[in-house]
Amino acid sequence: MSQASKLDAAFQRLSASIGQLEAAVNRHLASEKTVVALQDELQRLNEDRARLVETLDGAESRSDRLEKANKEVSRRLVSAMESIRKVLESHGG
Repeated sequence: MSQASKLDAAFQRLSASIGQLEAAVNRHLASEKTVVALQDELQRLNEDRARLVETLDGAESRSDRLEKANKEVSRRLVSAMESIRKVLESHGG
C-alpha cells in the first residue's frame, strides 16, 4: 500500500470519526432541548396545579358557606312553619 493510499484511508477514517462525533453532538443537543422542554412543561404543570388547588380551596370554602347558609335557611323555615302552625291552631285553623 502506497503512502498516498495509507493517507487516504486514514483521512477517510478521520472523516468517518468526525461524522460520528458530529452525530453524537447533535443527539446530545437534541436531548438537552428535550430535557429543557420537559422541564418547562413540568414548571407550567406545577403552576397550573397550584392555580387549580387555589381554585378548589376557594370552591370548597364557598361550598361550606353555602351549606351553612342552607342549614340556617332550613332552620328558619322550620321555625316559621311551626309558628304558622301554632297561630293556625290557636285560631281554629
